[in-house]
Amino acid sequence: MTVQPTYVSSLPGVNRPAPARPSLSRGGARVRRVAMLSVHTSPLHQPGTGDAGGMNVYVLELARRLACLGTEVDVFTRRTSLELPEVVEAAPGVRVRHVAAGPPGPLAKERLPALLPAFAEQVVRAGREDGRGRYDVVHSHYWLSGQAGREIAQRWDVPLVHTMHTMAKVKNAALAEGDTPEPLIRVLGEMGLADTADRLIANTAAEQGELVRHYGAQTERTAVVHPGVCLDNFRPLDGRAAARRRLGLPAGALVVLFAGRIQPLKAPDVLLHAVAELLRLRPGLRGRLLVPVIGGLSGAGAAYPDRCRRLAEELGVADSVSFRPPVRQADLADWYRAADVLTVPSHSESFGLVALEAQACGTPVLAAAVGGLPVAVRDGVTGLMVQGHDPAAYARALCRFADDPRWVGQLGLAAVRHAAGFGWEACARATERVYAETRTARWAARHLVGAAAS
Repeated sequence: MTVQPTYVSSLPGVNRPAPARPSLSRGGARVRRVAMLSVHTSPLHQPGTGDAGGMNVYVLELARRLACLGTEVDVFTRRTSLELPEVVEAAPGVRVRHVAAGPPGPLAKERLPALLPAFAEQVVRAGREDGRGRYDVVHSHYWLSGQAGREIAQRWDVPLVHTMHTMAKVKNAALAEGDTPEPLIRVLGEMGLADTADRLIANTAAEQGELVRHYGAQTERTAVVHPGVCLDNFRPLDGRAAARRRLGLPAGALVVLFAGRIQPLKAPDVLLHAVAELLRLRPGLRGRLLVPVIGGLSGAGAAYPDRCRRLAEELGVADSVSFRPPVRQADLADWYRAADVLTVPSHSESFGLVALEAQACGTPVLAAAVGGLPVAVRDGVTGLMVQGHDPAAYARALCRFADDPRWVGQLGLAAVRHAAGFGWEACARATERVYAETRTARWAARHLVGAAAS
């Protein structure tokens, strides 16, 4: 990548003496150690509960694959229990480090901004006391981590790479009915990151465009890196019938799956209304239709899962819908394999990892055409995309899945091929290049400043 002057004009420490030139590898400065920040949720938490979701999977899988490529990763997260050890080896070359910041218990995200200075101070201290050498890059995930990351990267005098995962302006523009808008403090924090982070990683070209359009990010300071899927875990294995036997599901059922946090953003209510309309259009499915909703409550929306249960009863579909707790990744793969279709009717998704996981298992996807989902799902090839959130549109699409099992099988075969192009190793290699290019850009800026000063 050509280094642009605007790319490095606002880098912290640019007026300090230029360091010795780093060794170069794969198009940039070799990165040996990375400090990842995930303040509000640990990569060790169960996805589908509280604030844990696709980002947790992303951080842990990316860290594992980076370690396989020779880059050590420490993931710093806020300590939520005194019983947690300070350091957990999550995989060879990957450590999760629990940082004391605020009371050692779960806290609402709204209370976390006040704790970020303490979090940053503790991470800086841990880095100073660590005997493995300095970190080459700070990679922060989500806006809260980014705020701490700005301070940490400046104190360590290293580049800051940031991944938004979701953006307040985008979420607020597609707010679900009854959902709470993202606060101004988050909007301002993300705007600051767009202006000062050395590099912003976007999941898709569409997200890159949103960074530029909504936050004024410079295109040359952004990079597109698609998330991956664990192809060792998420794969067709021994087929739908075997998966249903393991889960105790009827062989002849039509299984319409939802997997994710139970919150307005993910729109399980849209699915419930669609199921009611589907049974009106195809009354013969009554008794054969199964709709497992796998996931837990999220954040402050503790009452929302109960609202969904009441809605299922009011719509007359409670006999078809079963609400189930989150499951381990290995078990989730079996649920994907057992389903005829995964539904992702979200109002906003930066990418939608569940869609990719299901396809890797051979299950087509019915998804809203929002965010990164049109990249994760190939409309008409590996699933169907729906414009908007009209339950009747989802019901009509579900009729196609109910009426044509052979077509569903064709979609599933194409889905496996499609998902095979999204392994985590490809994501890690692309991220590694971003790290290297960012360090090289910083070195080049300092070299130019040093030459000008002399």
